[in-house]
Amino acid sequence: MKKRFTLFILMLSICSFGLFAQSIPTPKSHFGFDIGDDYKLATFSQSEAYFKKVADASDRVKLVEIGKTEYGRTHPMMIVTAPANFEKLDRYKEISQTLARAEISKEEAEKLVIEGKPVVWIDGGLHANEVVGPHQLIETLYQLASRTDEETMKILDNVIILLVHANPDGMEIMSDWYMRKDNPEERDQNIPILYQKYVGHDNNRDFYMNNMSEAANMSLQQYVEWIPQIIYNHHQSGPAGTVVAGPPYRDPFNHVFDPLIITSLDAVGAAMINKLHQEDKPGYTRLDGSVFSTWWNGGLRTTPYYHNIIGILTEIIGNPTPSTVPLVPDRLIPNNGTPYPVTPQDWHFRRSIDYSVSLNYGILNHAVRHGDELLYNIYLMGRNAIEKGSKDNWTMYPKYAQAVQEEFEASQKKKSEDDEDAVYFGFRSGIPTQFYDSVYKDPARRDPRGYILSADQPDFQTAIKFLNALIKSGILVHKATADFTVNGKSYPAGSYVVKTDQAFRPHVIDMFEPQDHPNDFLYPGGPPIRPYDAAGWTLAFQMGSEIDRVMDDFDGPFERMPYGEILQPEAKPLVSGSGYLLDARGNNSFMAVNDLLQAKVKVYRTNTAVNGLPAGSFYVGGAGKKVLEKAAQEYGVYPVAAKGIPSGAKEIKPARIGLFDYYGGSMPSGWVRWMMEQFHFPYQLVFPKEIDGGNLNDKYDVLVFIGPGIPSENSRGYNRRQPKEEDIPEEYRKMLGGISVDKSIPQLEEFIKNGGNVITVGDATDLAYHLDLPVENSLVEMGPNGEPRPLSGEKYYVPGSVLEMHVDNSVPANYGMGEKAYIMFNRSPVFKLSPNAGNVGVKPIAWFGEEEPLKSGWAWGQSYLKNGVTAFEAKIGDGKLFAFGPEITFRAQSHGTFKMLFNGLYK
Repeated sequence: MKKRFTLFILMLSICSFGLFAQSIPTPKSHFGFDIGDDYKLATFSQSEAYFKKVADASDRVKLVEIGKTEYGRTHPMMIVTAPANFEKLDRYKEISQTLARAEISKEEAEKLVIEGKPVVWIDGGLHANEVVGPHQLIETLYQLASRTDEETMKILDNVIILLVHANPDGMEIMSDWYMRKDNPEERDQNIPILYQKYVGHDNNRDFYMNNMSEAANMSLQQYVEWIPQIIYNHHQSGPAGTVVAGPPYRDPFNHVFDPLIITSLDAVGAAMINKLHQEDKPGYTRLDGSVFSTWWNGGLRTTPYYHNIIGILTEIIGNPTPSTVPLVPDRLIPNNGTPYPVTPQDWHFRRSIDYSVSLNYGILNHAVRHGDELLYNIYLMGRNAIEKGSKDNWTMYPKYAQAVQEEFEASQKKKSEDDEDAVYFGFRSGIPTQFYDSVYKDPARRDPRGYILSADQPDFQTAIKFLNALIKSGILVHKATADFTVNGKSYPAGSYVVKTDQAFRPHVIDMFEPQDHPNDFLYPGGPPIRPYDAAGWTLAFQMGSEIDRVMDDFDGPFERMPYGEILQPEAKPLVSGSGYLLDARGNNSFMAVNDLLQAKVKVYRTNTAVNGLPAGSFYVGGAGKKVLEKAAQEYGVYPVAAKGIPSGAKEIKPARIGLFDYYGGSMPSGWVRWMMEQFHFPYQLVFPKEIDGGNLNDKYDVLVFIGPGIPSENSRGYNRRQPKEEDIPEEYRKMLGGISVDKSIPQLEEFIKNGGNVITVGDATDLAYHLDLPVENSLVEMGPNGEPRPLSGEKYYVPGSVLEMHVDNSVPANYGMGEKAYIMFNRSPVFKLSPNAGNVGVKPIAWFGEEEPLKSGWAWGQSYLKNGVTAFEAKIGDGKLFAFGPEITFRAQSHGTFKMLFNGLYK
């Protein structure tokens, strides 16, 4: 009997082991609730402790730190695979790198494909208000660490899985806030601050610039260390009437990356939707069922495309507070976009977790079945890129296809003019190939073979920052070890070269060359279809660096820089002198000036060119030598020796800067907050209540308003949903309120009249209308009743794109700028000044001078912009208003126009 009982217990133990190993702590044993329970969220602190517990208990999991967050928390990544694979983990990483960089032969690659394992990245939590993401990560970790079913074991044996928490700070902020209320039904996700220290939701707009620590940490793993073949980025929320949106995505896709990316998205998307359908989980939508495309570069899942990596995004419904799937009649009919519609019903958090785990398993199963293909394809795409960069190549841009059509039509017109009897019947099967050759064999339209950034340009340190953005994205950079000449132009040693014959060529081309977004309308003659994020963003243009495009193969004394190694300013000894000049064209000069001012060293600003440096350059006496020596070492600022204070130079002093923000946090303001800290400008945040309280001149010299916050032209107030004071902690109550025309605007006007300066950017320039300045919207037409109305989208539409404007660089607001500047323009304000504007102190300081100012992106009806004023200054009493319509501080990327803000931050 005893033996039978022992055998029974042993069998029961084996059966209960079944799908889950007993040694792994369950989420409930750690958190006190199951992942997906209604009204329950885990904090990051709790999650991090759980990650450590699982890693300690499981031989399938290794927990590593990939960096620190902006708040200083650990940024974790869990490597999950079979125990045997950990013994060769470094080798698998090396294989993944080698295949991705594609600098080996086909035969060598085929051997590595057999030896290697596919690497799949799965993240969660980037947008902290999308709480399914980090919680599915916890559940996925648990299931992969504990399950012993055949499906899981195959995945572990054949795949290296990287589980990455994308925003630890945000999870802590969001979950703490949600769980603070004892009554579950009172819980909400309306946090008072941004869920990333500086930029909140824009943390998913930073993945080619990598300004934020979290983006840089992840990019290092994605493009330098592991270079996975698939990157899966979890998001919320799905379109109304569906459960989840995923691949494949709608057109357009970008013309510079490999077509294997698009077809691979089809394949992975099929694996995901099939997994859901196999498990009877309806509601997956794709293609035109959602707004997502593959055009834009800069997101966690889109930047991978430019590195030959399959980037996956899903947007799923669900929150800890129970919700419903709403009734959307159009979504009930099965179609190619949504083959298996979901019906209206109640929805609970756990179902979203279950869907997410299924989607993860769908991708991982695809990697098991097609591992060799994934490994070989990333190599093949890299080889294709290297070959394109090693010979003449013409990218299939829309503008070139249009040029073919225009040349053909012009020839037909000329033919009919020369021969009155000629009749054009059209070419139903195409047009003669000679017109293709005239465009796609035109040497001037070739893609460049490389780019040179000369070390003797005025703002070389910003050029280095541009190069570092590329390096963080895994781009190969070369440095000249001696002087050299290309195409008859001489370059000094220390210059940098970026060639296009490298595996991540699509990213190189995308960062240096203009984007050519196709005309995309709902129907011919109809309204434009808004791009997902931006239409154009060329980083080389935004940063304003001097770059030479080289169209033919070239070589020189070039040293190959190690992958991922960040460039540092070259330290040079400070020249001796009784005084020094700092170039106004160099952004880092402002860092040095701010250090000098904080050290109580006198600084002067010139109003004319001195010693070869332009007006606006800074003079410092010998007392600043120690600070300048540090600036030369750390910032790459190289002062010019000068004798005495230049004639006409005026002393500048640090201004008391107030940067506007509001409850919930402003992302455009947050970017500027980060910029000010990087360039050493001291500032204070200013909220609406403080503005309404008046006496602003007692506390501030300059107030800065970036983007939203000022009421629109015909509005009486800028209103955002806000809680009652008694419902939030005391520390956040000062943030409540909004700018109103009746109460706030008079205080701002009084501030300016009493000698304060106000700088407005983007939508904040609406302040000019409330101050009754002689300016009006330039982009209007007369309606049927003779009233001005905004131009319709059928006539004029410019989504996020890079345009070129003229600049008056003789005025202090534009010191250090050139006569023209590239600017980021996103349906931005453009002004027309009244004829008498100059008589009342309103002066244009930047404007559009051409019929076609577009340089990168999409600008429909751009001729309407000609002569439009993009920036002006207005004298009001003893102070000034500065209005900049374009995004001169766009996501802290547009270094070429930073000076337009910085110049106004002194007194």
